[in-house]
Amino acid sequence: MDLAEYLRPGDHIVIGQACGEPTTLIEALIEQGRDIGGLTVFVATSFSGIFTPGRTGSFAMSSMGAIGALRALSKAHELDVIPCHVSRIGPMIEAGTIRCDVAFVQVAPADADGYHSFGLVSDYVQSAVATARVVVAEINDRVPVTLGESLPSSKIDCAVHVSRSPVEVPPAAIGEVDAAIAHHAAAYIGDGSVIQTGVGAVPDAILRLLHDRVDLGVHSGMIGDGLVDLIESGVITNARKRIDRGVSITGALIGTARLYGFAHRNPQIRMCTTAYTHDAGVLAQLDDLVTINSAMEVDLTGQVNAEQSGASYFGGTGGQVDFVRAGARSPGGHAITALPATAKGGTVSRITAALSGPVTTARSDVDVVVTEFGAAELRGRTLRERARRLVAIAHPAFREDLERQAHIIEQRGF
Repeated sequence: MDLAEYLRPGDHIVIGQACGEPTTLIEALIEQGRDIGGLTVFVATSFSGIFTPGRTGSFAMSSMGAIGALRALSKAHELDVIPCHVSRIGPMIEAGTIRCDVAFVQVAPADADGYHSFGLVSDYVQSAVATARVVVAEINDRVPVTLGESLPSSKIDCAVHVSRSPVEVPPAAIGEVDAAIAHHAAAYIGDGSVIQTGVGAVPDAILRLLHDRVDLGVHSGMIGDGLVDLIESGVITNARKRIDRGVSITGALIGTARLYGFAHRNPQIRMCTTAYTHDAGVLAQLDDLVTINSAMEVDLTGQVNAEQSGASYFGGTGGQVDFVRAGARSPGGHAITALPATAKGGTVSRITAALSGPVTTARSDVDVVVTEFGAAELRGRTLRERARRLVAIAHPAFREDLERQAHIIEQRGF
């Protein structure tokens, strides 16, 4: 495959993210990009391990954050971050704010009507395909056929047929702290709740505690292996949702072959773009929506930093704000921000007097903050009360100092 037949010097390339990364195309770009010259790549997240420091010198890299393998690029100062909500990536591509001359996507083989399932991601790839001058598709016969968004063969300018395992993200090991956080968070998920969650140890630990629930629903930007057990056991039925009854809605499958095999031609899962998964109007139609998102630190007024730790950039805005707002506003719902009480082996408190990084989610949007020491319900609470409640879920070793800082807030009222 000679990319020079399709790419021009100075082109901007938008690539499918996460487990939908077209790995063969990325490898070719790394090898050939320098000869083309002036290329820029945008990818929202990466778990393939292909984008590594030193290998991306043939093009400039940008992203919405340093999630997954992109953390190494950020640490090496080889990644430019565009602060943005996931829900805005597609519209920005369509408007040309995030330029897309070429779209690199991974799809499943075409069906009898000539349509390719996007397989593992549907989030912003539709916008990239609709906008790009050139669409390069990696057609992988090991990608599951999922229901929802698809790509007509007529839109593909260059097709590369491969047979290789898609990117996988194995479940994280669940530790004692993760389990304790999950215990407090799961208390907010009742029968009929609609859940949004990410992937990782805490989300997986929460899902393991839900097997006694009835008629749970799913509307999430991503889902992982942990949901398979709940669907197979009949816990997740989506039977009580006002919209999309009987169907789990997501924009990305991030997991292993177990999840991919389960999703293959499964009508219980529908892949949608972020224009649907993260849309405020759509989310407003979901009662009992419980959203679960992570953070690096939370200050005593409730401000959340989910991006940066000191001089290191680790995360991103992602879909956090979209879902926090939706969960907090949902009738019967909640927005949970979950984090361990400490970092760096217990030497640093994640409940802080002041953030060390940017405000990802404003304190006016934050609802419930959970650590292994409990849950602090902040919605509708004064700054004085918020400070008291957050000190109570901090690690005991840091509470005395935090209480002094909270006292300042109590005295002045803000």
